Amino acid sequence: MANTAQQPPHLHLAEVTASQFLDIWKHFDVDGNGYIEGKELENFFRELETSRRGAGVDPSNPQFREKMREFMQKFDKNRDGRIEMSELAQILPTEENFLLCFRQFVSSSAEFMAAWRRYDTDRSGYIEANELKGFLSDLLEKANRHYDEQKLHEYTQTILRMFDLNGDGKLGLSEMARLLPVQENFLLKFQGVKLTSEQFNSIFTYYDKDGNGYIDEQELEALLRDLYQTNKKEIDAKSLMSYKESIMSLSDGGKLYRGELEIVLCKEPIV
Repeated sequence: MANTAQQPPHLHLAEVTASQFLDIWKHFDVDGNGYIEGKELENFFRELETSRRGAGVDPSNPQFREKMREFMQKFDKNRDGRIEMSELAQILPTEENFLLCFRQFVSSSAEFMAAWRRYDTDRSGYIEANELKGFLSDLLEKANRHYDEQKLHEYTQTILRMFDLNGDGKLGLSEMARLLPVQENFLLKFQGVKLTSEQFNSIFTYYDKDGNGYIDEQELEALLRDLYQTNKKEIDAKSLMSYKESIMSLSDGGKLYRGELEIVLCKEPIV
């Protein structure tokens, strides 16, 4: 069958910008699930090899398969047989790899949550374009990266294009957390236990015994444990402590208010 799909972008990855990288990513992540896998992965690697060699390659050639295996060993950090955006971004030249820059600045989910609290200045549960710009500016300065206002604007818009899934010009916590490598994105662990507004209000009220509008670290641990047991999901002690630490990064002096926990556990913001 003739291939009528749009021609792939030529992969001069040594010269690619962050914006161009996004175009390449979107071209090969055909189903838009956030990964390049299966046939998408083979197509990407074929174009990558063609770009490097300046000539076509045969995917059925054993040498091609071996090089693809080596590529996966190098870049598929969590060994799930597919490539996520943060893994592929390692190919980018240093100056353009703000995803790598981000991971150096925020190396754990706890640090990420602390950064979120710092930049969600109006406590809206979102980082808006102006807040994101401040976040990226600090990020680049901490990494000693030189940039001008035009470059900062480009990075801000590129991040929004990458992670603003509903196109509202701002990033929710779960969207922004996609900047983290999968193994550090603890929010993914809550995908199967997200609560409705009514469920959240009920469980928060239960643990906020004195009705002062916040819970402490011990109450959060009990809440999370109950939440997993209710949803018949297993959680080990180490993971529970890690999730608790990450969420408590949103707290104010050890007080975790309703609005902060809502961002993590609710399907939709409560209005």
